[in-house]
Amino acid sequence: MTEADREDTGTDGSLGDGRRERISSHPTPGRGNSLQQWYKVRNPVRVTINYIVILFCRVCPSLRLKRILLRKLGVSVGSGVAFGLESTPDVFWPEFVTVEDDAVIGYDATLLCHEFLREEYRTGEVVIREGAMIGAGAIVLPGVEVGKNAQVAANSLVAEDVPPETTVAGVPATPANDD
Repeated sequence: MTEADREDTGTDGSLGDGRRERISSHPTPGRGNSLQQWYKVRNPVRVTINYIVILFCRVCPSLRLKRILLRKLGVSVGSGVAFGLESTPDVFWPEFVTVEDDAVIGYDATLLCHEFLREEYRTGEVVIREGAMIGAGAIVLPGVEVGKNAQVAANSLVAEDVPPETTVAGVPATPANDD
């Protein structure tokens, strides 16, 4: 945890403002960094099944089949949602992903609901609202909400909420100029 994170830590263990208010912080169980201890916080069989199903979904051209399989893993998937080829919802906590009606998750986009760090791991829901679009190669971090009809440009890193009807781009993603 950085010094800034320590200053932002609330009494409930959650972090700071914005998306960080929706992130839960958990101490690393045992010795080593939290990634070395992942099997102590998530069932290895469940993660393996999640991985296999998501790996299949990444290469499956059928949008309907992807929606069905991802719902079986716990992802909340609205009607008409399009997961592009190679797109990846969180493998460890797929039940923390919500994608509302008619949203588009572009080619090779990633929706992360966890961060494994040295002294802790963090989890947080990712919510993609109705009609939003996540561009190819974009990464959405834990605790982020992308608003209704918002757009995330390709290869962006979304570290903060995106307001409805807003286009963001870059690393980190910021509102794009309309010039």
